[in-house]
Amino acid sequence: MSFNTSISGLNAAQKDLSVTGNNIANAKSTGFKKSRAEFGDIYAVSAFGNSKTAVGQGVINQAVTQQFSQGNLEFTDNSLDLAISGQGFFAFQPSLDSNESVFSRAGALGVNKDGYLVNQAGEYLKALPVNVNGTLQSTSLATSTAVQLPVAAGAPQATTKASLSLNLPAGAQTPPVTTFDPDTPDSYNQANSQRIYDSLGNPTTLTSYFVKNDPATNGGIDNQWTVHYQIADQPVSPGYAGDNVITSQTVTFDTGGNLITTGANAPNPPNPVALTEDGADLGTGAADLNIAMTFRTDSTQYNGPFNIADQSADGNTTGQLTGISVGTDGLIRASYTNGENIALGKVALVDFRNPQGLKQVGDNQWIESIDSGEPLAGEAGTGTFGAIQGGALETSNTDLTQELVNLITAQRNFQANSRAIEANKTLSDTIIGIR
Repeated sequence: MSFNTSISGLNAAQKDLSVTGNNIANAKSTGFKKSRAEFGDIYAVSAFGNSKTAVGQGVINQAVTQQFSQGNLEFTDNSLDLAISGQGFFAFQPSLDSNESVFSRAGALGVNKDGYLVNQAGEYLKALPVNVNGTLQSTSLATSTAVQLPVAAGAPQATTKASLSLNLPAGAQTPPVTTFDPDTPDSYNQANSQRIYDSLGNPTTLTSYFVKNDPATNGGIDNQWTVHYQIADQPVSPGYAGDNVITSQTVTFDTGGNLITTGANAPNPPNPVALTEDGADLGTGAADLNIAMTFRTDSTQYNGPFNIADQSADGNTTGQLTGISVGTDGLIRASYTNGENIALGKVALVDFRNPQGLKQVGDNQWIESIDSGEPLAGEAGTGTFGAIQGGALETSNTDLTQELVNLITAQRNFQANSRAIEANKTLSDTIIGIR
């Protein structure tokens, strides 16, 4: 019996040495979680036995449990490297047609030949679907899909909205040429140009011409301007009546220099003016342009120079993919040379009621089991889920100092049990030698 007790001690020390050695071996494994060997004593006492005099029969390895404490974050030069600061696991699928999921804390990602984000084992990162503005559509892991980088160039977008905020000089005089002509500088006070785009991404120009109206010929209304808009500098006939190339609007300011937005003196602001241009006139093969132009209500008429405070126009030209970024909320965005950013999805984070119940499958990965419970998916930075750090990796949580101490302790335990077996052998030999 004493031999068996000491052998169980040897086995336990060997198991402890194996677990410690595995922790040390994986000190540089990304996302690795150290393990701990847990032991319990063995007692075999019958129902009517005397427990007061019972002697233990050794030790048994109850479990080898992984410790899911946070590892340090190591920053890298790869924007596709991801780390989780807090709870949660990344979800991967072994193949595109697989419904199986494996889970990991290792976020060393790359791009395969088909443009998918994959880990070092070639498994596909799962992301939750998002709307155009990056908001989540669903938090169910069943709706998650593999992330593929767009292979095509960023699609061009025609300009549909534009706006202008400015100061018109209060001391301006009516132009000497009373009939407006964009080719005659003496027929307008100021001009301003904005870049816009057609449906094929070709840049063109939206020009605004500002004419100070004469109160004597304008019903005595002072502080009034006419703004003429022209697209692509197309030639137009005098008067522009019914011509879709150029459109005008009247703006009036009060005695304090503020834009009048209500009443008879404000027929247009703050409503946008519809500007149109035939695609044939553009000469690029693009569709017709239809732009809602807003003369902003924060425009002023002060005693100062003509000044553009702000102007904007949507739309963009064709763009090429320049990079991928991942936010702390897991939102994956593709950036293009035309300034466009497209949301591709949000990295799916998964947690379990009992992470200790996960089944290890190697490569610092786990799969769910009956003991772990079902995976609970969600968004990074919400609830119990940690934040995602782009350009970083979570290192192993192995504490080498502690593991070396454990190694010494396990070694001494092994030696002590070996000595116990040696003592038992000496006693046995003595008994056998009695004559």
